[in-house]
Amino acid sequence: MQLIKDLKWRYATKKFDATKKVSDENIATLKEAIQLAASSWGLQLYKILDIRNPEIRQQLRPHSWDQSQITDASHLFVFCSHTSVSDQDTDDYIAKKAKLQGVSVEDLKGYADFMKMKINEKSQDEIIPWTEKQTYIALGNALIACAEMKIDSTPMEGFDAGKYNEILGLTDKGLTASVVLAVGYRHSEDSTQDHPKIRKSIDTLFETYE
Repeated sequence: MQLIKDLKWRYATKKFDATKKVSDENIATLKEAIQLAASSWGLQLYKILDIRNPEIRQQLRPHSWDQSQITDASHLFVFCSHTSVSDQDTDDYIAKKAKLQGVSVEDLKGYADFMKMKINEKSQDEIIPWTEKQTYIALGNALIACAEMKIDSTPMEGFDAGKYNEILGLTDKGLTASVVLAVGYRHSEDSTQDHPKIRKSIDTLFETYE
């Protein structure tokens, strides 16, 4: 199966070739793959920043364990999750759903009210990890899409979210940096590209209940 071959090909690239850039066409495909990711209730309570400004990326690098991928990768994406969820988020989703499905908003009122009730039951301490989880689902789509297009990628949690929020002005937008994705092409000197994948066996990873 080609998907399995692609996933075996990918690895978390440690050193990117800064001279190689991902085409606009491939980036557009990558963004569409992220857009199509599953999310809880379909609300997509996140925003992805495409950081192309080299000066901003230089500012972010010291707050990313000084990892070279931040500045050397072709593209850098910061996945940001919502820090709060309002009824308006649900209303906006319902309006789109009604339009695309050819029904009235009133027809979906019961569903909308149920969504709002369940979301409003969550405390603030529950909201942030919930929205953050959604960004990781989108990240998964991105990693698979990159592998299929033979674009190297590195998901990164090694960064100071508070500093990212400050530099990118996220707090005032009701967002917080959750995870970072560097994409581009591996450098020939990146020795980790030849390392075997270290994974648990299928039998160890899965347990079947019959």
